[in-house]
Amino acid sequence: MNRRSASIAANPVLIGAATTLIIIVAVFLAYNANNGLPFVPTYSLKVNVPSAAQLVKGNEVRVGGTRVGVIDNIVPINHKNGAVTAQLSLKLDTTIKPLPVDSTVLVRPRSALGLKYVEITRGHSNKGFPDGATVPLGQAKPRPVEFDEFLSTFDDKTRAASRVNLREFGNALAGRGLDINRALEAFNPLLTNLGPVANNLAAPQTKLVRFFQALDRAANETAPVAQTQADLFKNFEVTFGAINRVRGDYQQAIQNAPASEQAAIDNLPVQRPFLANSAALFHELRPGVRALRTAAPDLAAAFEAGTGSLRRSVAFNKRLKPTFEALQSFAEDPLVALGVHDLTNLATILKPTIVHLTPAQTKCNYLSLWFRNVASLLSEGDNNGTNQRFIIVAAPAGPNNEGGPASAPANGPTTDNHLHSNPYPNTDSPGQTPECEAANETYIDNKTIVGNVPGNQGTLHDKTTISKGGTQPLKSGAPQ
Repeated sequence: MNRRSASIAANPVLIGAATTLIIIVAVFLAYNANNGLPFVPTYSLKVNVPSAAQLVKGNEVRVGGTRVGVIDNIVPINHKNGAVTAQLSLKLDTTIKPLPVDSTVLVRPRSALGLKYVEITRGHSNKGFPDGATVPLGQAKPRPVEFDEFLSTFDDKTRAASRVNLREFGNALAGRGLDINRALEAFNPLLTNLGPVANNLAAPQTKLVRFFQALDRAANETAPVAQTQADLFKNFEVTFGAINRVRGDYQQAIQNAPASEQAAIDNLPVQRPFLANSAALFHELRPGVRALRTAAPDLAAAFEAGTGSLRRSVAFNKRLKPTFEALQSFAEDPLVALGVHDLTNLATILKPTIVHLTPAQTKCNYLSLWFRNVASLLSEGDNNGTNQRFIIVAAPAGPNNEGGPASAPANGPTTDNHLHSNPYPNTDSPGQTPECEAANETYIDNKTIVGNVPGNQGTLHDKTTISKGGTQPLKSGAPQ
């Protein structure tokens, strides 16, 4: 008898488990839809913006109105001047990779309810941002206009002025219908004669189009300095008001102008050599002034840091007052003069000794070498242990050898039974051979040497530095 294999559709347990698994996967994908689907490659960028107000994680990122990614994270950035901006971490589709480096970023409102999104305007540069790069704050432009800022233009004063304008315009036209009709009747000859004038203006020979294009360029050039020009006229009012208050002095200055001009005619030729020298001076100052351009950021930072230090110096100077008073009392104490005199005598007495000992360190570097060798003695070595080991060293055989008392320096007859002793090696001190003899003496076989070794041993010590070309000898005066 053949058994049929059981169908999955006939098993309610398997159907329920499959349905539950599908629902869990759908819920997981729906929950993470705003952050991007899993296992889908993304293009990550960080964007600095002036403000992330009302932006939340998961808001859209659009290019040309098309959604290309989401905001993955938002963190505040604290600057040295106290300002706080925001940095947005974006997860973008790889279809826009790489984003041109001259692209701009703008936070725009999505609706009147306060929802926002990030709009990216692609640039035209051939160079793009790599994955994980940061778009600087300067490319977050133009400055966005918030909805509440737009509504705040219609404040109490603006609304009151609008009501006054409507009321006055209404009063101006009320009861003047006959006058308006007469004006319209008078416009008929004007419009009739306007035709030839308009034809002349529209003719290509007038180049009226270029005139308006020039006006547009002029307006674009003056727009960035519109506030400056407004401030200029405002300041003119202040200036002319001040001149009006002292107009008597100005009248007197105008009366004295002929005498002043004559004095200038007489004196300016005499000043020509000075002006010529000044011109030469400023010409020589050009390299220094040009160098100040690169040093300007450092100088600005120094001035900025120095401002706070200068403010705190007032309180610091007040705290120093007792210190200087104590120093003044110390300086006026008669015993101090005696102490200084004794120190002077001590320095005079020690000067020959110091002059004799100074080259041992400044030329031969013996103090630093001693500490280095002691450290090496306790740290370096081989498989048998460090260099600090105690072994029995047998003296060479022969008369007057170093193994016991001697009546004279060891002097043979074997080659190794010779005394080599230099109790006062040369250290380039005054009157000595310019050499660092200690630890540099050459061992001379089959000869007894007591005192300085013949010849100049130089000022170089053992090989202590490593370079590309191999181990090089280090000057004894160099730092270790």
